[in-house]
This record gives sequence, structure tokens and C-alpha cells, in this order.
Amino acid sequence: MSSAWSPQQIANRIGELLEESDPAAAGQLEEAVRLLVELYGRGLERILELLAEQPELIDRLAQDDLISSLLLVHDLHPVDVTTRVSAALEKVRPYLGSHAGDVRLVGIDQDGVVRLQLEGSCEGCPSSALTAKVAIEGAILEAAPEVTSVEVEGVIAENRRELLQIHPYGECPVPTR
Repeated sequence: MSSAWSPQQIANRIGELLEESDPAAAGQLEEAVRLLVELYGRGLERILELLAEQPELIDRLAQDDLISSLLLVHDLHPVDVTTRVSAALEKVRPYLGSHAGDVRLVGIDQDGVVRLQLEGSCEGCPSSALTAKVAIEGAILEAAPEVTSVEVEGVIAENRRELLQIHPYGECPVPTR
């Protein structure tokens, strides 16, 4: 395996190896992977305990994409989900501002559903709101992968209007008295 592989490529390869394994050995391989992940999680937890006196170093570790993702896997990330979601929203605000809109965090429920409200000219505009929603979701899921979904109020899927039916002169679809 190449050391140039990304963490996602490594995870994908582990999955492939488990799928390709002999069914009789699959259970043992899955247990070995689970135990290895648990070992690394305990190691990360111990590192954080040793660094408890150096919060600035813990913050630096949490800002590293690879280490941050490992801390999240083991539920050890020092920054809570609400703070990470709020920081993600701050990153997309300049983009939203270019569309004269903004977003407000309504809340995050216990199931990991983030609720947002679009404000400004993005609200009610299907094309700009949909584009904003995609940008917002991407930023949130990058910062807080444990989020299960993002619900954005103020997004209209499509502007549907009923067509006015015009009938030939003399034909009236509505019965007259």
C-alpha cells in the first residue's frame, strides 16, 4: 500500500479486503479491524489526557484534517458539534453575502439533524437558495461528519404555478346556472 493514499482510500481498501475475504474468516477479520480501531482510539484518548495541560496544542491537533477526523471517529473531538457547525456557517457567510442572504442556526437535535433558516434574498428564491443549501451542507458535513442531515427552511424546491386553462370561445368548462 502506498503511503500517498488518502485516509478515505485506505478506509475504502479496508472495506474491499473485508468484502473479498473468505466468508469463514470474515468475522475474525472484522473483529481484528474493530480491535485495532479501538486500540488506536485508546491511544488518541491517552495522548489527549497527556496534553490536557496544553490546550493550544490540542486545538492545533483538532484543526488538522486527518487528526480531527480520527478524533471524531472515537468521539474525542475537543470542540462540540454546535461550535463546529457555527464555524462552518461562518465560512460560508461570505458566499451567502454575495447573494445578499444569510443563514441562522436554529438548532441541532439529539438525532444529529441540523436545522437552519435562510434569511435575506436567498429566502424563497429557488435557484439561489438551492445553491446556498448545497454550499452550507458541504461545509457542515466537512466540519461535523456526525451530523445526520441538514434541514434548511426557506428553500423552495421549485416554483410551481397552475396553468391557466384557455378554452375556445363559446366553450365554458364551468357549468352556468
